[in-house]
Amino acid sequence: MSLFVSSQILALGAIFLATLLLPKFLRWRARMAKLNAIPTVGNSGIFSSYISAYRFKDHALEILQEGYEKYPGRAFKVPLPDGWQVIVSGKAMVDDIRKANDQELSFPKAINKVMQTDYTLGRPARADPYHIDVVRTPLTRNLGARFEDLRDEIKAAFADEIPAKESEWMKVPMLYTVMNIVSRTSNRYFVGSPLCRDPDYMKLNIEFTIDAFNGAKTLQRYPGFLKPLARQFLTNVPACVARATKHLKPMIEERLRKEEEYGTTDWPGKPNDLISWLLDEANTEDRRKDIVYNIVSRILVVNFAAIHTTSVTFTNSLYHLAAHPDILEPLREEVKTCVEEHGWTKAGMGQMRKLDSFMKETQRLVGVGGLAMTRMAMRDFTFSDGTVVPAGTIVSTASYSLHHDANLYQEPESLNAFRFSDMRAKEGEGYKHQMVAQDPSYALFGSGGRHMCPGRFFAVNELKALLGHVLLTYDIKFENNTGVPPPHWDGASVSPNRTALVMFKKRAV
Repeated sequence: MSLFVSSQILALGAIFLATLLLPKFLRWRARMAKLNAIPTVGNSGIFSSYISAYRFKDHALEILQEGYEKYPGRAFKVPLPDGWQVIVSGKAMVDDIRKANDQELSFPKAINKVMQTDYTLGRPARADPYHIDVVRTPLTRNLGARFEDLRDEIKAAFADEIPAKESEWMKVPMLYTVMNIVSRTSNRYFVGSPLCRDPDYMKLNIEFTIDAFNGAKTLQRYPGFLKPLARQFLTNVPACVARATKHLKPMIEERLRKEEEYGTTDWPGKPNDLISWLLDEANTEDRRKDIVYNIVSRILVVNFAAIHTTSVTFTNSLYHLAAHPDILEPLREEVKTCVEEHGWTKAGMGQMRKLDSFMKETQRLVGVGGLAMTRMAMRDFTFSDGTVVPAGTIVSTASYSLHHDANLYQEPESLNAFRFSDMRAKEGEGYKHQMVAQDPSYALFGSGGRHMCPGRFFAVNELKALLGHVLLTYDIKFENNTGVPPPHWDGASVSPNRTALVMFKKRAV
């Protein structure tokens, strides 16, 4: 081959590569120009930013707090292993996120990236999330009618998991005991007894919560075409789905047989539970395809959300009860009075203002992470202050810093158990400061907007019933009167101390 021909081939190859790569490079440069206009906490160089990204795993709280204090009411960005994340604060910017639609700032897209939902929680649940409507409507509305079942399972679960005696103190490993109790209680409502008490089904739901988080971290390291293989061979998610199917398939198929037998979805003796509510919502031909997997995957998703957040909140509350014996009696007296007047009912839970305040306050102090209201910019998004976030960027609010802001909360580092119930006592404030309400200074459930957690009403009522039972049934404390054990941070995620023991003793009735 002549030198001339070789040169032509090289020139054509260079032109081809330039044609292919130049537009991508120009788009990348335009995107980076917008990101570079947002101040950085940490290193911002092409290579040095990876040092800061690595540091984020163990020092996320410090990094987020630095940005919150250095850029109040503004946006800043932090480098993560898979790209830049923009963090915003201040009422105006939080309102911008709350008001944005999914074509501008998408919650589902952000969760899909963070949790790799197509491979961990199931593609059908992401593509057609009708389980959210089920949680928002029938699951929430039936709480009053099914509260007796919740109460029955709470009594049974505590008797099995914490069989404390009046005569001696019992040491209880808190977090994992709580997860067992929450799994049983939630699933009594979701799928009923005896399945909610099945040891493998209980273990499965707890493990799936952990495996989904771990699986997401694994899958984030692989390109799209390798993710199905990585899911199959490097995560425990497929095994969890198979185990859940073994337990739930007979129940689902029995319901389908009843529908066919009676020619209606409203057949005699139909259970009032999550399986039925999901089948009712699966009312189109497309939704009835591969119906067993569709229902199983959604039950796992609902369990994933219910067990994680409720277990974290319940454990945090128990740690603070054990560390602050002075608040036991006021809470105990309120629970006793409400139960005597209304019984163990949804209405009774609604009257427990001090307990609601205590739960909200413990989550303000600790919470479930340093970030909230996570969204993905679907196109370049301009905040009200002129900050432009380029398409494809993940945006969040600095929730932990918000909850510890001295401009919003007096003595923010201290537990004030009745902070919010005192606020509710003021005229016209009765609803505003309860745990489930929209509150721009409180981000546990999302600070408002249409993506505020739809399961919060169920979760808060369940938590009140759980804590109320503890208050009336047990005395609790830490051995040697130690304080609240330090939580475990992993990046921007936080969980209660995993090894702490709490002392329980049954109260004399």
